[in-house]
Amino acid sequence: MIGLLADPSAWIALVTLTVLEVVLGVDNLVVLAVLVSRLPRDQQRVARSMGLTLAMVTRVALLFSITWLATLTQPWVVIYGNEISGRDLALIGGGLFLLAKSVLEIHAAVEGGGESEDGGSMTRAKSFGILGVIVQIALVDVVFSLDSVFTAIGFAQRIEVMVAAIVLAMLFMMLVSARISHFIEQHPTVKVLALAFLILVGVALIADGLDQHIPKGYLYFAMAFAMLVEMVNMRARARRASTKA
Repeated sequence: MIGLLADPSAWIALVTLTVLEVVLGVDNLVVLAVLVSRLPRDQQRVARSMGLTLAMVTRVALLFSITWLATLTQPWVVIYGNEISGRDLALIGGGLFLLAKSVLEIHAAVEGGGESEDGGSMTRAKSFGILGVIVQIALVDVVFSLDSVFTAIGFAQRIEVMVAAIVLAMLFMMLVSARISHFIEQHPTVKVLALAFLILVGVALIADGLDQHIPKGYLYFAMAFAMLVEMVNMRARARRASTKA
């Protein structure tokens, strides 16, 4: 361990992998923000903390199950000549879940609804509650963890570095998750953009499960560009409002 701490390459790998984990966790944060938005405000903080803790535990547990992970890349079934592995099935299932969830949330946002006393929509009363949200977060975490863990294994050689990077990335996301959730919740158009981003992520997961890889850089660039345009629109709306006042 002392030799590892004195190794500059280990520190470089730690910093680089931590940044990669944070970048790969952006979609996880967006999903988390959307799912917890269905809860009353007094339960959102608990759901966020438990959701990110589950994500961290899942990723660390998968790191220590490298042998089992190897079996997920082996073909389980063959459909029309295409070999489908356990990882492919998980990605396809996660992608379908994100597509369904995003479409339902967009429909709820378009249809609207009354506001409850705590500031949340009346449709929250129809949700599964905090336990149901945490279960959904846990299922999505498994899908995103596969991508994250395979990246970590391919990048770093020491499991200590991988675990440290995952823990640091999750701690950082715990610090910023509340602000991201609040920002998305306070700006309906940003929430719709976030849901559109999740649709893209869902399509990318399904395509990846079908061996048609879509580089995430394209998705992040598209979302960053859309957010930049929305920031300009928000500033323009605020200026018009101040002028009228």
